[in-house]
Amino acid sequence: MYKKYAKRIFDFVFALMLMPIVLPVIGLCALLIKLEDRGPVFYFGKRLGKDKKVFKMYKLRSMKVNAPDIRNEDGSTFNSDNDPRLTKIGKFLRKSSLDELPQIINVVIGDMSFIGPRPDLPEHINYYEGDQVRKLEVLPGISGYNQAYFRNSTEWKERLRHDVYYVDNISLLIDIKILFKTVETIVFRKGIYISTKTINAQGEVNNEQYFKA
Repeated sequence: MYKKYAKRIFDFVFALMLMPIVLPVIGLCALLIKLEDRGPVFYFGKRLGKDKKVFKMYKLRSMKVNAPDIRNEDGSTFNSDNDPRLTKIGKFLRKSSLDELPQIINVVIGDMSFIGPRPDLPEHINYYEGDQVRKLEVLPGISGYNQAYFRNSTEWKERLRHDVYYVDNISLLIDIKILFKTVETIVFRKGIYISTKTINAQGEVNNEQYFKA
């Protein structure tokens, strides 16, 4: 009952309630982004959603305009405290997770939930193994089990295992626990980065970039 109907109703109602609080914060962040480099305020990334639907995910832009695409060895997005692609305000937005705030629009539209597996890039569906594709049985979330308890401190394959665990155990109680744990993780800045090799847009492996765990 909760998974099929109540969760979506809660998402929609809470999103509308939060809009008057969230929109001014987004507006202030957008102004700071625009003042720094005059570039676009938002980043629109294609992501893989429920039932393999590809949707457009909204974020506040944290990187410089036309920044190169850099991935980890497992194909996941590269994140680093010293990433030269980040703008000054972008570094703050990334650490505080304020860059994710526009995804409340995705929640209203119905592409995302407040709590659920974080959405992967569309091409990642080609790398799922076994039951990992089952993470697509539910709406992706602004936060989720991985973000609450590990943030970026685990590798992608491990995150997929956690995503399937969430799908199998989804409930109102688990969502509430994840919500409060997410707040704690963000406040104390736990697990923002992970130590691993990286691959640049040319496919070259970089052994000298390290994440701060």
